[in-house]
Amino acid sequence: MKFTPKYLKRYKEIALLLWRYGRSDIVAKMSEDGAIDADDLEPAAEGKATPDQLADDLEAMGPTYVKLGQVLASRPDLLPAPYLKALARLQDKVKPFSYEEVEKIVTSELGVKISSGFSRFDKEPLAAASLGQVHSAALRDGREVVVKIQRPNIQTQIKEDFEVLAEIAGFLEAHTEAGRRYRWATIIEEFRVSIQQELNYELEAHNLTTVGKNLEDFKRIQIPQPVADYCSRRVLTMDYVNGRKITGLGPLAPLEMDGAPLAEELFRAYLKQVLVDGLFHADPHPGNVFLTQDGRIALLDLGMVGHTTPGMQESLLKILMAISQGKGDKAAELVIGISSKDEGFDGAELRRRIGKLVASQQNQGLEQMNVGKSLLEVSSSAAKSGVFVPSELTLLGKTLLQLDEVGKILDPDFDPNASIRRNVDELMTQRTNKETSQGSIYSSLMEMKGFISELPNRLNRVMDIITDQKIEVKVKAVDARLVMEGFQKIANRITTGIVLAGLILGACLLMRIETGFRFLGYPGLAIICFLAAAAGGFWLVISIFVQDHRNQKKSPR
Repeated sequence: MKFTPKYLKRYKEIALLLWRYGRSDIVAKMSEDGAIDADDLEPAAEGKATPDQLADDLEAMGPTYVKLGQVLASRPDLLPAPYLKALARLQDKVKPFSYEEVEKIVTSELGVKISSGFSRFDKEPLAAASLGQVHSAALRDGREVVVKIQRPNIQTQIKEDFEVLAEIAGFLEAHTEAGRRYRWATIIEEFRVSIQQELNYELEAHNLTTVGKNLEDFKRIQIPQPVADYCSRRVLTMDYVNGRKITGLGPLAPLEMDGAPLAEELFRAYLKQVLVDGLFHADPHPGNVFLTQDGRIALLDLGMVGHTTPGMQESLLKILMAISQGKGDKAAELVIGISSKDEGFDGAELRRRIGKLVASQQNQGLEQMNVGKSLLEVSSSAAKSGVFVPSELTLLGKTLLQLDEVGKILDPDFDPNASIRRNVDELMTQRTNKETSQGSIYSSLMEMKGFISELPNRLNRVMDIITDQKIEVKVKAVDARLVMEGFQKIANRITTGIVLAGLILGACLLMRIETGFRFLGYPGLAIICFLAAAAGGFWLVISIFVQDHRNQKKSPR
């Protein structure tokens, strides 16, 4: 494949990263394809990098790679524990940009100077992340808010970074087994779409409003609401949350608060988001979860959200239940059912892998099983067996893994598996109520109307096919006589049904004809036809039940 010449410097940085972590084989192939000159790399650096060095390298390469590091920090199925710990610091410890840039962006986006739109605007940011930073402020009416400002020129930088990553992913798919197995090009594209959504602060404001409305019945959960007139694609103004990060709580914090109900309600709120609402906060790492002064849990940064369709919600619920109950075989079948497969798909191997995975965790005790980690490991096992699970499953696994970490801070004895089993009945009830809403009923009625209106045409087509002798039935039977007897019984029942229907229709028509012979105050002949049809229908139903009962007694157990 051909690499874009203007990105050669970035290719060299990525090659050096691969070289440091012992993948000189890939670097050699990149050198053959003209992406880099392997002689420029330092041989002594091969395989010598540390986990902290990886975090430093990603931070030095810019916001896109910082975001990539944040995603990798929540994927224990891809990286060992020391790397996860090193990358975790990238969550909210990024160098901020200048206040002069902040003023320029806010004035450009909102159309007013900071001094005109705000009564107070702190120059020092509360936090700086890979895509933007947050400042504390107050509106003219005294309302305390925080203002999130996007990093300058970030759109252009991310666009160029993803062009590089897309080429590297295509290269890995073409030249490495891991690249083909995990479909790196698809993963990078999903990652690009996710970041593009995060860069649209108007979309994040909409997410805050929607999730806040969906969780309004959860009194222990707070979603800060946006200030509509102070929001744009690059500036987001929302309620100030008076509290502390979960990560900032001291070791004695669990003794000072009632953490068990908070952890339970938080987990239940996420299950509702994923399995009922179809829109969920997909980045609940501890840095995005606050404990407020009034003892509630506040969820911040809804730029990254996940979406689930009704069909996917039902499948995910079944998979969650199977894993939480230690049913590996059932989980494997469900995963296969919702996934795409390549030519090398090995169903038996996948069932063995997932069964072994769930069984090994079950032996530790269900209360010790991490459902989120299990989902990610299921995804990894599926890829190794030629099965490509939907991205929703991986995103759910990552979300539950982060949520489990938060739950353990709130309540060290919190058991997410038990929470799933406790809340599944309520979730099913909520799903049923949602599916039987007024709009759903109207939709079902419209489908039924369409079916009924098309039924005569469909029956006519079937009868035409039968009349023209175009229908073919292939039967493999040990005893042809039994098959013919079965067809005769079916034909007799159909004929009887048609005769009875004819009697009923005839009786309906005769009811409109006045005659001297009347019975029970109605035209006599019509009543006779009705009675004959009733008697015939009663006889037909009884004969069907009797015959089926005899066949059931004769059939082998």
